[in-house]
Amino acid sequence: MDFTFSEDEDAYRQELRRFATRVLAPHYQSDDKAAKLRPGLVADLAGMGLTGLRIPERHGGQEASAVIAGLAAEEVARGDFNATYLIIVSALVSDILTRNATEEQQAAWLPRIASGEVVPAFCITEPEHGTDAAKLETRAERDGEGWRITGEKTSITLGMAADKALVLARTGGPGAHGVSAFYVDLDERYVSRSAFDDLGSRAIGRASLHFDGLPVGPEQLVGDEGGGFVSVMQGFDYSRAIIGLACLGAAAVSLDEALQWARDRDAFGVPIGTFQGVSFPLAEYATYLKGARHVCYEALWRKDNDLEHSSEAAMAKFWAPKLAAEAIHQCLLTFGHLGYSSESPVGQRLRDVIGLEIGDGTAQVSKLVVARNLLGRTYAP
Repeated sequence: MDFTFSEDEDAYRQELRRFATRVLAPHYQSDDKAAKLRPGLVADLAGMGLTGLRIPERHGGQEASAVIAGLAAEEVARGDFNATYLIIVSALVSDILTRNATEEQQAAWLPRIASGEVVPAFCITEPEHGTDAAKLETRAERDGEGWRITGEKTSITLGMAADKALVLARTGGPGAHGVSAFYVDLDERYVSRSAFDDLGSRAIGRASLHFDGLPVGPEQLVGDEGGGFVSVMQGFDYSRAIIGLACLGAAAVSLDEALQWARDRDAFGVPIGTFQGVSFPLAEYATYLKGARHVCYEALWRKDNDLEHSSEAAMAKFWAPKLAAEAIHQCLLTFGHLGYSSESPVGQRLRDVIGLEIGDGTAQVSKLVVARNLLGRTYAP
């Protein structure tokens, strides 16, 4: 049993930490205030290969392991939590395309994601269908050899900034097997966007997208007609562990800052860290964060080794974001009134990580996955 990164992985981790600290962190709060994706951010990430992590080398990517993708999200989140959305969405979309698209489609689409030329979005959620995504109502109606997509997708990460999107739309009857996947241009003549005014992660441009007869050709169908839902949902398991690590990265840097504050801040003539009421909560969260981190990396390691990992990924998804929010909250309290100021990044991290207690699967659904794995389908909800 080995609990260490390899030399190459550790060197990459250190390189990413320097990059996140030097290049990303200075923009984290100003991007939030601007409430839009900074144009230079995509280029910064692409220059480090972070938008092509899961893309095969023959298509301009890094062909990185799932563990490396998680490591990248964790380290980038220390500098700019919201930058990790570009890593996660690019990895998820490109992984789905690599598994299901033809070689010709991959050659046309993947290099532009890897280079940062294209920012992709992933369009599943609808106003009336989030967790029960198999019941989605957006339709792709036949139009000659192709289709026209009509309907609304909501809560779309990078929805205001994306150039292209992987869209699930109904081409057949009810249920999962009536759904197909399309990789489409977000043509403004047929797609209108409405931005959300969010509590956190404002820079990522979460939005609703309204499709008004968007034409798509047969070359934009990903996989088989009617097979889109099943093929797409297979990609969610490991991405949930990456999400967990992004949240834990934000919590870890907040904990580092709080620990330093406990050394530097004096009260009653001594550093506040000498008081158990200050140091014990930080020690507790350091312990919890380490445990959650191991769960996340185990899920990714199992993915890389072609082992079942649904339960571990579900554990990571419901535990890590919740734990990160609690840990960052405690760090904010450790700073006292300074932590509550908008000049401190701790409060923004708290607002930001809360979003991933909701996005990409609720805690209740994740616990359902774990319960069914533990009890067996017959004896679980």
